[in-house]
Amino acid sequence: MDRNSVIGLLLIGAIMVVFTYMNKPEAEQVKPATEKVDSLSNKKEAQPSLNVSANNLPLANDSLLKLAQFGSFANAASPINETSMLENNLLKMEFTSKGGVPSKVILKNYLTWEKKDLVLFDNQTLSLKIPGQNRVIETGNLYFKSQPSAPGSLKLAAEGSGGDRIEYTWTLRDGTFQVDWEAKIQTANNLRFEKLSWKQQTGRKEKNVNNERDNSTVYYKTEEGEVDKLNPIGNDSLVTETTTEWLAFKQQFFSTVVIPEKGFSKNVLISSNSATDDRSNKNYKAEGGLAEAASAMKFKLYFGPNHFKTLKETGHDLQLLIPLGWGIFGWVNKFLVIPVFSWLDGYALNYGIIILLLTLIIKLILLPFQFRSYMSQAKMRVLKPEMDELNKKYENDDPLKKQQAVMTLYREAGVNPLGGCLPLLLQLPVLLAMFNFFPNAIELRQKSFLWADDLSTYDSIFNLPFEIPVYGDHISLFALLMTISTIIYTMMNNQLSGANTQMPQLKWMMYLMPVIFLFVLNSYASGLNYYYFLANIITFGQQFAFMKMIDEDKIHKKIQANKLKPASQKASSFQQKLEEMAKKRGYTPPKK
Repeated sequence: MDRNSVIGLLLIGAIMVVFTYMNKPEAEQVKPATEKVDSLSNKKEAQPSLNVSANNLPLANDSLLKLAQFGSFANAASPINETSMLENNLLKMEFTSKGGVPSKVILKNYLTWEKKDLVLFDNQTLSLKIPGQNRVIETGNLYFKSQPSAPGSLKLAAEGSGGDRIEYTWTLRDGTFQVDWEAKIQTANNLRFEKLSWKQQTGRKEKNVNNERDNSTVYYKTEEGEVDKLNPIGNDSLVTETTTEWLAFKQQFFSTVVIPEKGFSKNVLISSNSATDDRSNKNYKAEGGLAEAASAMKFKLYFGPNHFKTLKETGHDLQLLIPLGWGIFGWVNKFLVIPVFSWLDGYALNYGIIILLLTLIIKLILLPFQFRSYMSQAKMRVLKPEMDELNKKYENDDPLKKQQAVMTLYREAGVNPLGGCLPLLLQLPVLLAMFNFFPNAIELRQKSFLWADDLSTYDSIFNLPFEIPVYGDHISLFALLMTISTIIYTMMNNQLSGANTQMPQLKWMMYLMPVIFLFVLNSYASGLNYYYFLANIITFGQQFAFMKMIDEDKIHKKIQANKLKPASQKASSFQQKLEEMAKKRGYTPPKK
């Protein structure tokens, strides 16, 4: 500021002081006003308190805030300390007054990996949203009082003013993990339930917390009838593009499912986030609209295990919560593995014995394919001397000519070069189906066999003082046995088939693969490694039996006899293609 500005401000200030002094009221004018204020103060003290003193002002503001937020249900926003219980032979549910929904669910027939009561979730809020005039009432913020109800049911009510009321009825029958939930609004203001907000924090229940997290996420069933999920690895979220029938907060072996009678609308936000401490699993969230807004709603909730038969009997395709594999791998599990496993389970055998019998049955079913594979290998061994001659003869020629000559030899001898591959390919779906079945079979959870204390997770014969990347911090004996038996089987198979003599690098690659699987499967379900180990041992027995049964000299004589017969077998399309390509290069296959 310059000098003139400062002088101007000083003059203005002086004028205001002089003006205030000259216009102050005289004593005679002040006295009546003071007496009036004192008179009003005395009258206020004589009347009942209106909660507007300095000390009571927060109470007045709190009441006004509740009235603005909850409208006629402002009375139901006052805290009530009340706990209610509802249980059957499978579940024990605890309800707190706030929200009127289950705050704790205990599964009676299951324990955590620490042998403690299995509490399905650590913290849950399940709230219905009721839009009104300039406000949205969330039932999760209201307090519900228990009401008289029938056996097997629990009735809770949030009482508002003027007869307004929100009533919940929970019904739990014996022998089921399913709970019926009916919500009603009684009000003259035409209020309706329109949205649902659901949050849940889940605690750790399994020994391998990392594997538990990788198998826990949010599932949902779309209007097309397909069941989809968020990525279980790490954190993920999305907004649904179609209406959905149900939402599920799935853990590795247990789930909570909410099924509205009319389903959910589009644009429901769902998210799954991994916890940061070793005591917790995942944090879930779902928030969005219900398919139809109404003053009365019905829901079905499932609090229970991811057991295939139990989920299927509950309906709504809940069995799809169990990842059995896509396509043919899922079919193998649904129509072969699970029925046979359940049948054996009915005899109350140790699960190690059940896995052994399951392996024997599957190997028996696959026996014809394995026999054909071995026969094909035997024919290839008989033809090996002639194959070596062809390799020498066409060593420096066009590879296509050598391939054509080899195919001609196969056709004359009546040997299918793919005869050993196709039976093995038919066995592949079973091997991969097991990769999905064992880690998700809740029947194996906490069931011991030999040194393994839990067939649903890794077995450990020694805990390392450090962690090896990918491998882990323990040594699984079943994984070691599986690896060693696979290497021995590879050696035996190479000797029997005479494979990889021309490509030694491929031979070493085949030996390297079991070692890679050792690192991958060291932290997988011990039941899976046990099955693979048993499958290898049974295969050894089959190979020795085939060697005793099959006379390769007779096979050689039969092949030579086939060569003398006139060529009646039509060449395959692949052979015809090779012949056409060879002719273009000037090669004519020899005639018999």
